[in-house]
Amino acid sequence: MKFLGDPRKTRRKFDKPSHPWQKTRIEEENAISEEYGFHNKSEIWKMETILRKFKDQVKALASRIDEQSKLEEKQLVEKLISLGLMKQHDPLDVVLGLTNKNVFERRLQTLLVRKGLARSMKQARQFITHGHVMVDKKKITFPSYMVSLKEESLIEFVPGSTLSNPDHPERVIEAPAKEKKADKKDDKKEEAPLVFSEEEIKELEEKGTVEKKAEPKAVEEHKPAKHEKKKKE
Repeated sequence: MKFLGDPRKTRRKFDKPSHPWQKTRIEEENAISEEYGFHNKSEIWKMETILRKFKDQVKALASRIDEQSKLEEKQLVEKLISLGLMKQHDPLDVVLGLTNKNVFERRLQTLLVRKGLARSMKQARQFITHGHVMVDKKKITFPSYMVSLKEESLIEFVPGSTLSNPDHPERVIEAPAKEKKADKKDDKKEEAPLVFSEEEIKELEEKGTVEKKAEPKAVEEHKPAKHEKKKKE
């Protein structure tokens, strides 16, 4: 028996793949999970569903000319521009060319790494879920939060968190291994500093304490052959 106000069974807000065992799709999803730090496949499907709904809405508006469609189109364009998925003067058809990665790049977890506030996607996820990150003065605890262009510059750590200190050891981003190797090679190539200055070396050469190397002769002296010596004798 249900009473007024009782919560009903929550339904999922994403569409699952049509077939559960597709090798190519599974390999692509595994690569995406590693790149963007997704916790499970359902997070990927949520982002794909969001983009699919945008595209379906654009297709539906293309076949309508009434005033309501113009209002809906304006609202859709404003939303897409605010999310950074299209620019001000772009036609609405641009949405049909968007890929899933365009949506993945607008997630809070991804932007935390892109802004240099976290070393990796896993660390960014940990900072968010543990309540260390706030957007526009509001604490956000779910990594899949879609950040608008206005909110992008307002991503920061909670003032009471120890991570708000830029010198915190977990916020120090180490240089890549390739750059470290290049620095070592440059150090080896550096010449040792001179013990004497050029003026001191010239003075020592004039005094004779430093021997000058004899310059090689351009042409060797002509040595008489053996048969020439015999003729003279």
